[in-house]
Amino acid sequence: MSAEAVVVPLDSLSQQPASLIKKTAVSRSWISVDINGQSTVLDLDKYGIMKRVSIHARDLRLLDPLLSYPSAILGREKAIVLNLEHIKAIITTEEVLLRDPLDDNVIPIVEELQRRLPPVNINLIGQGEDEEGNGVQSEVQTSESDEFPFEFRALEVALEGICSFLDARTRELETAAYPALDELTSMISSRNLDRVRKLKSSMTRLTNRVQKVRDELEQLLDDDDDMADLYLSRKLSFASSASSDVDGGWSPPSPTIESKISRASRTTPFSVHGENDVEELEMLLEAYFMQIEATSNKLTTLREYIDDTEDYINIQLDNHRNQLIQLELFLLSGTVSLSVYSLVAAIFGMNIPYPWNKNHGYAFKWVVMFAAIVSGSVFMSIMTYSRHKGLVGS
Repeated sequence: MSAEAVVVPLDSLSQQPASLIKKTAVSRSWISVDINGQSTVLDLDKYGIMKRVSIHARDLRLLDPLLSYPSAILGREKAIVLNLEHIKAIITTEEVLLRDPLDDNVIPIVEELQRRLPPVNINLIGQGEDEEGNGVQSEVQTSESDEFPFEFRALEVALEGICSFLDARTRELETAAYPALDELTSMISSRNLDRVRKLKSSMTRLTNRVQKVRDELEQLLDDDDDMADLYLSRKLSFASSASSDVDGGWSPPSPTIESKISRASRTTPFSVHGENDVEELEMLLEAYFMQIEATSNKLTTLREYIDDTEDYINIQLDNHRNQLIQLELFLLSGTVSLSVYSLVAAIFGMNIPYPWNKNHGYAFKWVVMFAAIVSGSVFMSIMTYSRHKGLVGS
């Protein structure tokens, strides 16, 4: 452990004021989970982290929560830098460093690391001595655990955590979106429109987050060299073999590293298939790529449903608009017809003496009937022409 690291008890950290906790979590607070699943909260600045895991400042900058960087999985000489949404971690061959241990989304990842990182043989000590069958089963499980390097077990937990998190957010969005869209199609109102607008904004943001993770996994799968850089145990084994060839008296500095080197040299396909054999990691990444692809397909289906709903709403609005236009045409036709009738009434209502107006009172009813017939004829002519041109329904 670096001399600059300060171990902070988790209980005392949780008793600090909320503002101080937030400031500490953002700037210096890390949690370390070692190969045995033991966790320790550390108070380290960026220089302490750089010295502890041997990475550059530009790589550590990817994990800064105050800066916005896309999702990334980077393989370095002695560490894997992981930036996937809220999971900001550094994975080495001996430990996993996670930023913001008090984050509600990070706590389940820490618990899962504590459960899955310890080797199986530690949990099976003492078992299998009574019966030979149990002993064989313990040996098989131990060998299967040894075949998967520590850094890949930690990477698998991180990928599973982020894929499960995004899938859960997608299911929550689907649960809220589909009923809201159905309600909008049954009744168009400002409240329903605003609700769907907010859901569509949330879907767009979630789609971008899922797409970033998907693109990173796809880019990693397309480049065998980048995947080969993630084999930390293999690189450690290769470097140790090269050192032993130069110096015959070399010995590993600790039993832990010695066992890790021997296990990596025994279980990794480096000695058989070469340094660029990445089939093991490729299968791991493909599994979670398919999972994130399924989540992306769910969001695509939801987007198509929203687009179909918008098209349906637009059709309904166009239909209502057409009905209003037809109503306006009826009103304008009636107005024109009545204007003809009003013209006749205005002419006969003038206070001007007419020589033919005297002793012709019987003509009043004929004038009224003639004006009504002309007005009706005008109205029917307009409506017939409109139907002939398809301006109104039949």
